[in-house]
Amino acid sequence: MNMNMPISLDWSTEEVVDVIHFFQGVEDAYQGGIKREDLMNRYRRFKEIVPSKSEEKQVCKEFDEQAGVSCYQAVKKAKAGETERIKI
Repeated sequence: MNMNMPISLDWSTEEVVDVIHFFQGVEDAYQGGIKREDLMNRYRRFKEIVPSKSEEKQVCKEFDEQAGVSCYQAVKKAKAGETERIKI
């Protein structure tokens, strides 16, 4: 599937890779599942790159609309910590 990833020109190559890694983790949560700890580590790194809540919402909204997933729901479920594996 061809998607235009919501990335900023201000991010370094490493930061772009890390943001995409987070998005892949969200997709994994919707497809086969992902370890809660893995998703939370990816989200923590994402928040280092995108610390602003409003920017996070904007970037995630763009991704969510294209991928048909919800970053918010995946992270919410991971933060709840009810299971070791996140599957939506």
